[in-house]
Amino acid sequence: MAIDPGLALSDAELTALALGADPDAPLDPGAVPVDVYLGLSPGALPAWYMPPVRTRRVGRTMRFVVIAVVFAFVLIEAFGLCSTYGQLPFH
Repeated sequence: MAIDPGLALSDAELTALALGADPDAPLDPGAVPVDVYLGLSPGALPAWYMPPVRTRRVGRTMRFVVIAVVFAFVLIEAFGLCSTYGQLPFH
């Protein structure tokens, strides 16, 4: 049974198709292997699997804050202090 790839199916319809399929039926002569099918899409993944990534502009202030926090953690580690277990108990 050929299904139009542009046709949107509900979960119930997909379940009915899967349960109604014959597992011992031979493959359709026009069937395309998944690796070839995925190679036909313009990106690494087809649009139905994962939508395209949308970029977001980050301001200079936010970028500075992120760099400062990363630098602070690197500096703490460089001095051999632990930054993940809270305050050091000084006895």
